[in-house]
Amino acid sequence: MAAEQPNQSEYNRARVMRFLYNNGVSSRAQIAKALDLTPAAITKITAKLIDEGLIVETGEIEGARNRRSIGLLLDPERFHVIGVKFARSLIQVGLFDLAGNARRIWVDMTADHPSIADMIASLKALIGRIMARFSTVVAIGMAVPGPYLRDCGHTAVVSSMRQWRDVNFPAEFADAFDVPVFIEQDARAGALAQQLFGTDDARDDLAYYLIGEGVGLGVVERGHTIDGARGTATEIGHVSIDVNGRRCDCGNYGCLERYCSAVAIHEALDATLDEDGGVVAGSDRMTHIEACEALFSLASAGDARALELVRRVGTYVGYGLVTIINAFNPRRIIIGDIVSHAGAPLLEAAMHVVGERVLPELTETTAVTLSDLPTDAAVTGAAAVAISAFLEQPSRFADLARRRRGD
Repeated sequence: MAAEQPNQSEYNRARVMRFLYNNGVSSRAQIAKALDLTPAAITKITAKLIDEGLIVETGEIEGARNRRSIGLLLDPERFHVIGVKFARSLIQVGLFDLAGNARRIWVDMTADHPSIADMIASLKALIGRIMARFSTVVAIGMAVPGPYLRDCGHTAVVSSMRQWRDVNFPAEFADAFDVPVFIEQDARAGALAQQLFGTDDARDDLAYYLIGEGVGLGVVERGHTIDGARGTATEIGHVSIDVNGRRCDCGNYGCLERYCSAVAIHEALDATLDEDGGVVAGSDRMTHIEACEALFSLASAGDARALELVRRVGTYVGYGLVTIINAFNPRRIIIGDIVSHAGAPLLEAAMHVVGERVLPELTETTAVTLSDLPTDAAVTGAAAVAISAFLEQPSRFADLARRRRGD
């Protein structure tokens, strides 16, 4: 669900909101200088935002030339959003403040429902209960597996979960609640989370490499995501790394996600069960997440076979990094989701591939790190989608919050 185009006044209010969001307590003079607006304009804008309850005055702070100024603050706990992350085997739902802090996370396993329709009904009921309890919820963000065809609302392919292709997400959710719903491809949602909640200078020029039950990529360039004509740009999970390799549900051969996703890792673990009990005993009775976490725990403890498998997966992850660096040249690449929990051994193997296959000039200027978002980062990206919309149209959401409170 796309946000409406704001007018100039709302655009400037959004700029002030974003500045306070990124910089914390600031004076009117500091905001005016940073945004190249007149003091009179800032006074008018901030008065409106204070009246709407979007920002507050915090008392005196030290300004330029040791002068005392009144500080302004965007209180991240005044409003909340709901984030929903769809994956192959589960749906995560989280209640978040505007700083991206999870107040609570709910997890629903698809295996516990007889059909996708039943799961969607259960999800709607859960969101309804959360909203009834928290009147401060002003938006819902949803992160769905890619390739997500934004113009028609469908996911084009979800390997091993064909049922999700029949779900029209906007038709199911856009008008289901009394707050707006914003839907985004999951890796792009992850990139928005890194942009919003990151702390380094590369926030407006980064790539988020999602390696979970699927593999995806979100790229932020000069502050904006790269979307493509139908919303399926940067779909790295279906880039072939072996033209004669494994068949993928998308119709291609040798797709990256067939080699380094959590699903692929689980398959590799199950294939070892006849070898003295396997690398992870009982992996065939585990979920994808459980199997991966068990593998990573063994690797961390020094188990030789586990380390060998993690490094092999890391090599495939490295092939993806080569494509990302050569195709998009971001300043920073963040590896996130389930497989990033493998830690240093995975990253070292991936960077070895980069060192062998990428021009030194690009390798030296591209920082590659594992995500430092909290444990529930998979759903944090969905919250970031909603928070970004809130910051872009603050007055719209202030009006909505008043109606929800019954003011």
